[in-house]
Order: sequence, then structure tokens, then C-alpha cells
Amino acid sequence: MNDRSAFSGFYKKSVDERIEILRKSAGLGEEDLKRLKDGLPIELANIMVENVVGTFQLPLGIATNLRVNGKDYLVPMATEEASVIAAASHAAKLALPEGFRATSTRPVVRGQVQIIGLSDLASPAQRIMSAKEELIEEANRFAGSLPKMGGGVIDLKVKAFEEPRRMLIAEFYVDCRDAMGANAVNTVVEGIAPRLEDLTGGRCLLRILSNLATERVSRSSVVFRRDVIGDEVVDGIIAAYDFAYADPYRAATHNKGIMNGISAVTIATGNDSRAVEAGAHAYAALSGRYLPLSKWWKDGKGNLVGELELPLALGIVGGATKIHPVAQTVLKIIGAKSANELAEVICSVGLAQNFAALRALVSEGIQRGHMRLHSRNVAIMAGAVGAEIERVASTMVAEGNIRVSRAKEILEGLRGSCSEQ
Repeated sequence: MNDRSAFSGFYKKSVDERIEILRKSAGLGEEDLKRLKDGLPIELANIMVENVVGTFQLPLGIATNLRVNGKDYLVPMATEEASVIAAASHAAKLALPEGFRATSTRPVVRGQVQIIGLSDLASPAQRIMSAKEELIEEANRFAGSLPKMGGGVIDLKVKAFEEPRRMLIAEFYVDCRDAMGANAVNTVVEGIAPRLEDLTGGRCLLRILSNLATERVSRSSVVFRRDVIGDEVVDGIIAAYDFAYADPYRAATHNKGIMNGISAVTIATGNDSRAVEAGAHAYAALSGRYLPLSKWWKDGKGNLVGELELPLALGIVGGATKIHPVAQTVLKIIGAKSANELAEVICSVGLAQNFAALRALVSEGIQRGHMRLHSRNVAIMAGAVGAEIERVASTMVAEGNIRVSRAKEILEGLRGSCSEQ
């Protein structure tokens, strides 16, 4: 183990000081530093999407203290929400020295072909399954370099539906290796569709991947010692989990706290955050009830044990991960050597974020820490600039009254005293 991710007082440093620490720790070059400061060039944005008129940037911060499977990580997070990065960093610190343990399954994504216009389902389904090996071999011709890399189409299954419409769904399971896989999977199912029409006599309509990647699941677990967080917090978090398990209205917010961390790193790495969000929430409802994605319980020693499991279709090659300049530097900072390793890191961030939110809820309440970190934003909303921002914010925090109306009053007082001098 090492201390690559632990920096004392990192939040107290200036932006330039943090970047210098990051440069030394992650081995960043001048081009990386320029990317962090300059963001996405408008010329590149114009190539990435259509009708470009500008770029929209989010703050990019570093979560520290994260140790996963004995390895330390610095984790960039792109988010507009105050307290998210600080909360993840603090939760990760409380989990030390053991940190988090994480695993991932094979990076398999299913592609679905909808076949309609069939007079019956049994015989077309049988013809598809009888030609299974041949279809897999033919589908792999559309899988690019994946088969040579140990991936590609590995399985084929068929589902039949009579309602609300008679249709067959042919599902091709594609090992996407270190790619997220959307383009590869969609190319496979579109390429194989004519062959399926020949076999079944039906018409292939939708040909697209599923974002509910139940074959591509990541799991992270953690133990928070009772002597570190206290018995009251242990019992409180378990009670909070029970609330989320019983009530989908609470489960939605419970899972939102998890996704605060997961989405922030997903965005920072240039991955598809909408796909990850869709898969996560669908997975939460897979049993027929919407449930919390994480679980919390007490071990025999009275320690708090947490576990998070969800599908994470992520990539370190292809798409925006290799186009967006900041995403390239972010991936360099994290240092994950495979998509599975990246998924394990991100899953662990989600679990840390969940613990941090629950700990705040069962102790001081969610608003105290959040609003303290949000105080600078409130000062800016009130019109503070430059050195005024910190003075207004610190006064509100000291008073415990963090509101725009109070910020305006403090600001007026500051400016009034200055004008009298």
C-alpha cells in the first residue's frame, strides 16, 4: 500500500498548488496541465456534436484517500454540487487502511434485435437456436477487432413475447473488452439482422444494445470500524438502509446519493453517464420493486459493512474517452489499466458517497455540511466578488445562517464600512 491518494489539507491549497501536487503524483505533463485549465476547445466541440455554439463546463475536483484492492487512486469528479467531492474523500479516509474491495464480471453487453411480423414464435425461435453457432460466427464478422482481443460475440439467446405484440427478441452477448461497447454492439446487431430475417421470415425492427447490462456488474464492499465512526452511526445507517429498502420514495434518494459519486466520475472520464444512470435505476427495480442499490449491515464485531452492486458499462478506449482532452488527462490521473478496473474504482466511489450521505443524515443532518460548503455559492448569488466572497461566506457559516438574503445584508455592511473609510 502507498499514500498516493492521501494529501493532508488538500482542500486548503490554492488551485495552482493542487495542480502541482497532482502533476507530481500522477506524472502529468505540460499538455495535461493545459487541458485541465483550458477545457474543451470549441473547434473540437464542433466536431463532437452538431449545431455547436459553445461549451458548458463543470467544476473538476479530485477525490482523495480512495484505496481499492490495496491500490491508491486519485479520482477526478465533474460535478456542480457542493460537498460531493469532500464527502467522498472523507468517507474514503474513514475506510482506511483497508479501504474498499471490488470485483467486476466479464465486460459483456447484450444487443437486441426485435423481430416482428411473425405468424408464430416457436418455429422461428427454433430455427435461430439451431443456427446459433453459425450466427455467432457471422455476427463476429461485424465485431471489428474485438474477437482478436479475446472479446466479441460469445452467446446468443432468444426471448418470445405474445403481448403487447407478437415478437421475438434475439439477444447477442458481446464482450466489449475495454470499450463501453455501444458502437460495437449496435454494429453487430445491425449487421446480423438480414440473416435473422432470412431465417425467420420476419422483419427486424429495433437493433440496439441494452443499457441494463446485467452481465457487466461491478461490486464494491467496505468495512467502517465501530471504534472509528461510533455505534450510534453504525445503528443509524442500518436503520436508514431499512427505510430505503421498505420505501421506494426513500430508495430513489438513497440511490441518487450513490449516483452523485458514480455520475461525477463517469462524466469526468468521458463515459456515457446517461447509460450508466439508466442501467443503475433499472437494476434497482429488477426484482419488480425499486430497491436501494447498496446494502448495509453489522458484522459480528459491531462494525458497519457496506456493499454496492450495479451494472457499469464503462470504457477507457473509444468515444469521448479518447476525443475529449480533459477526459484523456482524467484517465491518466486515475491510472486504470482496464475498463473493469475503472468500473471497480467508480463503484467504490459510489459506495463511499452513499456512506457519507447516510452518515450526515443520521448525525448532523444533510444540510449542515452541504450548506457550509455551499456558502461561497450563496455569497456569489448575493453579488459578492473577489475577497468579498470568502468574508461573506465565513460570516454566514459562523452564524449558521446561510441564505441569500443574509448574504446580501452582510455584503451591504461590508461595502458600507469600506465606503466610510
